[in-house]
Amino acid sequence: MQTVQTMQTDSPCALQVIDLHQRFGRSHILCGLSLGVPQGTRLGIVGPNGAGKSTLFNLISGRCRPSSGQIWLNGCRIDGKTPRTIKQMGLSRSFQISHLFPNLSVFDHLRCAVLFGLGHSWGIRSLLSHPHDIGDRVHTLMARVQLDGQRDTLAMHLCHADQRALELALTLASDAAVVLLDEPTAGMSPSEASRMVRLIRTVTVGKTLLIIEHDMNVVLGLADHIAVMASGQLQAFDTADAIRANADVQRSYGCLPLGPI
Repeated sequence: MQTVQTMQTDSPCALQVIDLHQRFGRSHILCGLSLGVPQGTRLGIVGPNGAGKSTLFNLISGRCRPSSGQIWLNGCRIDGKTPRTIKQMGLSRSFQISHLFPNLSVFDHLRCAVLFGLGHSWGIRSLLSHPHDIGDRVHTLMARVQLDGQRDTLAMHLCHADQRALELALTLASDAAVVLLDEPTAGMSPSEASRMVRLIRTVTVGKTLLIIEHDMNVVLGLADHIAVMASGQLQAFDTADAIRANADVQRSYGCLPLGPI
């Protein structure tokens, strides 16, 4: 069993992964991965395609059951629990590929997400039971991700960057304390990515954030610590400054940017 590598802070771990293995047939995707993420910190996860990053997110969020190992969320073991249960326990995630309904407006996307976050299914009874509370929360979410001017815009008419902002708002709708973002700036121009970094930094204040990204500018702009994965294991796990100076990481990623974007 590997030693659990944890960021050095005074805060207890919000998320802890212990000796995690994942096999699909003969493929060993995660090989004894162990790490801890203290409450209120931001961890960037980087590595080449096939390193096991998205598999790690799928295991943490309950989309897959690990072959072996343990996952703990705020002191409660969650490996093997359903995605819905894990979400209700305070963890929410976004996905690399968009999961929006093209003919649904920004407001209605978020209204459904807020209802789900409150433990209700979509229906007229839920809307009538909480009309003002739901509407207020939706408008707050729209303002936080700078979509308040797009209230009635259908998802298919949003530009790519605004679609990603909507997905960020959907992730935040349950007010989860632990947030997982899978490549939130994928497909964006450098200016759009910079705007998204500033947005994520603002809306996740006080939350525990895990973010998968290939763009090291984005990672260094957001993360307190960085986990570098390769072949299902940790190649490096350290502060952003230390990772920037790590010779092995430099060889993998070339000259890293000097500061956040």
